[in-house]
Amino acid sequence: MERHQLIERSIIKKYRKTIWNNFVGSIKDYELIAPNDKIAVCISGGKDSMLLAKCMQHLQKYSDFEFGVEYIVMDPGYIGNNRQQIIENAKIMDIPVHIFDTPIFETVYSAQGGSPCYLCAKMRRGYLYKMAQELGCNKIALGHHFDDVIETTLMSMLYGAEIKTMMPKLKSTNHEGMELIRPLYMVREKDIISWANYNELHFINCACKVTEKDKQSNDGSKRQEMKMLIKKLKDDNDNVDMNIFKSLHNVNLSTVIGYRKSDGDDIHIFTENY
Repeated sequence: MERHQLIERSIIKKYRKTIWNNFVGSIKDYELIAPNDKIAVCISGGKDSMLLAKCMQHLQKYSDFEFGVEYIVMDPGYIGNNRQQIIENAKIMDIPVHIFDTPIFETVYSAQGGSPCYLCAKMRRGYLYKMAQELGCNKIALGHHFDDVIETTLMSMLYGAEIKTMMPKLKSTNHEGMELIRPLYMVREKDIISWANYNELHFINCACKVTEKDKQSNDGSKRQEMKMLIKKLKDDNDNVDMNIFKSLHNVNLSTVIGYRKSDGDDIHIFTENY
């Protein structure tokens, strides 16, 4: 059995309960994939997106219905040998990738003010949608996982003064007919790390010029702060992260003081209908 086959086998055998079942469960629970979809799996080169690509590849082989998959790699201006490492990992894992270049890092690096991570993420999303459309796709799949959901929610509450989650799927507001899905929504980061280590795979991290210059970039440092906060809370209650996750699915609207339908909308207060 070749190495890429052993890597794929580990997902459905050794990590069946922690990774594969949660991957399939996310797709079923949130109805992420439909017959005849064509999905662009977006590969950044990190552990999460590479695992997602391999899971999608296996799912396509054995799915109850037909759907298409393209594997796209956007080079935003990688430093060092990061691009080559992505190519080598794709070969090791037998993932056929489409690579395209963008000036994102250069643009973000020269921008003045604002959050560089926010601007980078926004630009990445736009380029990914555009390439996906060129390949005839109607959806893009990103590698965000369970921990990303929890951390993003806490960051929104503690630093954004709002309760805002990372949704398992979203319709694009700027690219008609396009949708974003997150199939690793219920997969924990520790299990992804374990899978990568088990298969002796080495992936790139952010590889960004901005974070290379400023190790304390706002989003990165705040996200790390959330990781440490959750870790500390789990020392007293090991279920705290799952409780946060479940609470996002169990909002008691009768106790919500204020809400708005979407960004930019007026806030409605409970006294309006008291």
